[in-house]
Amino acid sequence: QVQLVESGGGLVQAGGSLRLSCAASGRTFSRYNMAWFRQAPGKDREFVAAISHYTLTTTYADSVKGRFTISRDNAKNTVYLQVNSLKPEDTAVYYCAADIQNSGLSGSDKAYDYWGQGTQVTVSS
Repeated sequence: QVQLVESGGGLVQAGGSLRLSCAASGRTFSRYNMAWFRQAPGKDREFVAAISHYTLTTTYADSVKGRFTISRDNAKNTVYLQVNSLKPEDTAVYYCAADIQNSGLSGSDKAYDYWGQGTQVTVSS
């Protein structure tokens, strides 16, 4: 079992920044890949970014490249998402997810085994 708890969301003006955190517990954090997804009202959940557990390889959705940065601190069992230059269309609930099978840095939510409860990010224009 893996427990994931997100934090750091909030209300921010367009152009602003936030740092989302996801604290993990229950399994050895350094042994599995992590990702962030988001879901806006009335839309499907979409991939945002992922990071591998050992080489720290990252991948991003085209819509966030150059604005968002995923990172992890294996000593603190935490994955981060730095979100900069926010746009109103970034408004969503942001979820972190764990892929304990290490099936590659997948953009499909089906590859992820555990999910947090989400943190709301609202960007005003």
